[in-house]
Parts: sequence; structure tokens; C-alpha cells
Amino acid sequence: MTKKNLAIIAGLIVIAGIAFYSARNVIGPRLFKASVPVDAATKTEPAPEHQGHSGGGPQPQPAVGSQPPVGSEPAVAEAPTVEIPFDKQQMLGVKVFDVAVKPLHKNIRTVGRIEYDERKISTVNMKFEGWIEKLYIDYTGRYVKKGEPLAEIYSPELIATQQELINLAKWTKQSREVKDENISKMLSLDAETIVEAAKQRLRLWDISDAQIKKIEETGKPVRTLTLYSPVSGYVVQKTALQGMRVMPGDKLFDLADLSSVWVIADIYEYDLPFVKEGQTAHISLSYFPGKDFVSKVDYIYPTLSAETRTAKARFTLPNPGGRLKPQMFTNVELAINLGNRLAVPEEAVIDTGVRQVVYVDRGEGNFEPREVMTGIKSDGLVEVTRGLKAGEKVASSANFLIDSEAQLKGVKPLSMKK
Repeated sequence: MTKKNLAIIAGLIVIAGIAFYSARNVIGPRLFKASVPVDAATKTEPAPEHQGHSGGGPQPQPAVGSQPPVGSEPAVAEAPTVEIPFDKQQMLGVKVFDVAVKPLHKNIRTVGRIEYDERKISTVNMKFEGWIEKLYIDYTGRYVKKGEPLAEIYSPELIATQQELINLAKWTKQSREVKDENISKMLSLDAETIVEAAKQRLRLWDISDAQIKKIEETGKPVRTLTLYSPVSGYVVQKTALQGMRVMPGDKLFDLADLSSVWVIADIYEYDLPFVKEGQTAHISLSYFPGKDFVSKVDYIYPTLSAETRTAKARFTLPNPGGRLKPQMFTNVELAINLGNRLAVPEEAVIDTGVRQVVYVDRGEGNFEPREVMTGIKSDGLVEVTRGLKAGEKVASSANFLIDSEAQLKGVKPLSMKK
């Protein structure tokens, strides 16, 4: 091919390129504008309106679903879950417990002390001034029977009252010997009234009717008054000494009947709501290995010890033979039936210090962290008052490992509604 032909071909190619470029930049945009649909142009550029008049066309409506209608409830947040594959659960040792209503029992174990039965403690004290001339009970701890003599008291005041009674008795006899019947009757009545007053004074000093009768019959005052034991029991305190002077109100002896004793047990304040009067308790002592005493709660004292934060519960035990001695220590156990309650194992609940969390098995390896409220603990179980329903399943072991996995993945339980 000649050089002339090549130059012609090159010129044609250049002219064709210039024509294509011109058509693209000048004619192309006009064709693109013309192809835009009228509806689209209408939507993008609405027709201008005159001031004070609205357009004749319908007002634009909001897209469906763009905003929730006024007054509608917000959507419930979906509970978050953490996935633990089954093979990984086996490696971690995850165990699942079925939440159910179970009978709960609470065992309260505490210590107690044997004390005197305060209803069977008596005291012997003085009601007149005198001196102890003879002391029959000369040491503490001795057992005395009811009516047994304790001491003999010499009292000038007592002798004077006895002498008054003797003189009044003689006057009564003499008044009956008066010849005038009316005068005799009047004197006799007056004398008997005064005699009865003297006898009553001696009775108030604990002189028996037999002693008073003996004074009237013999006509001689008794130099010393014998004090007798009002009950059978042990002398737990003795202040009387041979020859000592005693005054009205002075205590000579304290006597305790040990046929029955009290057991005073300490109950911690968090156990107090479960302890009621009439509940049965089992009491044991190291002094009697294998021996079990059964009693009931007689009384719960109304005050709390500031040092030990405990209240006192009282039990009564029979004490034949006096084998139970005051100040012995005892073990006290109370078994309390709490009824049927929704419960899970204690280890299923993670206590963060702010809230309690369990991991609910949602199936297919998914565990939901859920906040719960707990109540009573008993025998490895804990009551759940809010947050769970019977029939659900919770992780009862390796839940701390599940919690660690949830923390790493940022999975947290939903806050409990108040």
C-alpha cells in the first residue's frame, strides 16, 4: 500500500473520532434528559405554589413504617444469649437443673445453756428484826425438803408480841367471869377482837397457827422463831450466818426446785422470722452421748443482745434425778417446714453484689443471662421469688465459665422491671 493511501486512512480515523466525541458531549445529555419519566420529575421538583394557596394535587403522605403511630407500645427488647456448643458444654462440665416448686425445710442449729426454772425459785427473807441463834442449813447446795427447819431467830419484838397475845388471852377468860351478862359479853367481844389482831400480826411474821396455839396453851412466849423451808429444792444461795443480826427485808436463803430446768438458746436475728412458739426442738448434751431430749419453744424473749446479735428462745425439760445441771451447754436443733416454693440450687445463682443472675438454657446451646430475686436458702436450694417460672432450665454448674464467656462477648442480662 502506498504512503498516500495510508495518509488518507489516518485522516478518516481522526475525523471519525472528532465526530464521536462531539456527539457524546453535545447531543447525549439532551437525549438523557428527554428519557427521564414525567412522574419522577414531578416527584423530585414539585410545582411552585402561589403564596396563600395550596396546590391542587393531594398532599404527600409519609412512607408506611417510617414512624410508629402515636400511642403504640415500644417493641420488647429481645433477651440476649450466649452460645456454648454442646461439645464445649461437655468439656466445661455444664449441668442443667429443672426449675420446679419443691418443699423446703430449714434446719436451725444453735447452742444453749441450762438455767434454773425461774418459776420454781423461792427466797426466805426476814420480816422482823432479830438475831440468828441457830443455823440448820450451813452450806450452799444442800437439798432441803418442804417444811424442814432452816434457822432459829431470836427477836425481842417477837417476844413482846407473844406476851401481848398471852395477856389478851387471860383477859378474855377473865371477861367471861364477870357477873353482869351484858358487860361480860361486851368485854369478851372486845378481847377476842384484840386477840385476833395479835394473832394476825404473828401470822404476818410467818409464825404458823400450830405455833400460835402452842403459845396460847402454854402461856409462855417462845424465845426463838424457827424458819421452815417453803419448798423442796436446793440451796443455791445462802447469806445467813450463825449469830448475825438480820433486819426486815434481808434475804437469808434462795431455794431452787430442779425437778425441771430451762434451756436458753441463742437465735441469730436472720433466723428469728422462722422461729415460733410451739415448734419442736431436739436437744442434746455431750454429758449424755446418744441421748436426745425433745421439747417445744416456750417463749421467745423480746430483746436482742447487742454484743452477739442474738435473741433468746426458752425450752423446758424435765429433770428427774437432777442429772441436768445449770450452766451445762447444749446443742439445739430446730427443723422448720417452709412449705412449697419455687427453688433452684444455690450454685445456679451468681451474686454480683448488686444483683443475682442465672443462666437459662434456651436450647440449641444458647444460654440467656437473667436477673432474678432470691429468698430463703435451705439444704443447698434457694427460693426464687421473681425472674423464673416452673419448667424452665438453668445452668447449675460451670455457670461461672458461662458468665465469663458472656462477659467476653458483651452479653449482659436485661434489667428487671420494678
